[in-house]
Amino acid sequence: MSAKPYVGRFAPSPSGPLHLGSLVAAVGSYLQARSQQGQWLVRIEDIDPPREQAGASKVILKQLEQFGLHWDGSVLYQSQRLAAYQQQIDQWLYQQAAYYCQCTRKQIKAAGGYYLGTCRDLALHSDNCATRLSASRPIYSFNDQLAGEVIIPKALAEEDFIIKRRDGLYAYNLAVSLDDAEQGITEVVRGADIILTTGRQLAIFELLAKAAPNYLHLPLVLDEHGNKLSKQNHAPSISGKQNQQLLLQALRYLGQASEAGWLELSCEQILNKALANWQLSAIPKISLHSQ
Repeated sequence: MSAKPYVGRFAPSPSGPLHLGSLVAAVGSYLQARSQQGQWLVRIEDIDPPREQAGASKVILKQLEQFGLHWDGSVLYQSQRLAAYQQQIDQWLYQQAAYYCQCTRKQIKAAGGYYLGTCRDLALHSDNCATRLSASRPIYSFNDQLAGEVIIPKALAEEDFIIKRRDGLYAYNLAVSLDDAEQGITEVVRGADIILTTGRQLAIFELLAKAAPNYLHLPLVLDEHGNKLSKQNHAPSISGKQNQQLLLQALRYLGQASEAGWLELSCEQILNKALANWQLSAIPKISLHSQ
């Protein structure tokens, strides 16, 4: 039986333009997909309107094109998938695999920081409640293509986690898992900041009885204070700067070879050279202790 064709993806949230950290993730996922002669999809994770910036989706797509990062097929917008998310939640509620929870963050924090299943058997109604998925098949470890075996703390692995928030918004772990399954993603290449939530996504794949993708978590780009570059931390946008320089900087973060003469090339030419030299083993290993 032949292996499934490679399908990778880059899935930014439109909370602002790309910054260097998100560019590194885009370049890493792109080069890994192309090195496998695979597809590279783009998905816009626009399911958290309070954190989104008007027009950011268009800006991100334009930036990707300016860097020569051309995707396959049409862009998937999570905001167009809300009915599918709700349908799956309704099915789990019917199967009693999910339930409504009225606990607040403050209450959970006071109880030690992990949710202890307080509402699991209360048969609450949906009013002013979040929806949680019962951790019936906890994932305690998984193999990362770069980090090797990743151990998930027992309390985290066994926690019933939120799949729909009290405010009616769908949770990241639910949406990303259903979308990866729907799009046939075979490998997820992304930043290491969410490496431990991978267990929750794998648990969802188990419940769906679908083959899970492989995972490859890239080292994070940090600021001078050691904090992850992110839109929440007001990371500077890369708009309007020299794209070739930024592309070479992203390759350096990924441990890939480049030459000074590449600065004279177009972004597409730089990516072609980077692809010819792409080495997974050269990517710096991440430290799980810092996650």
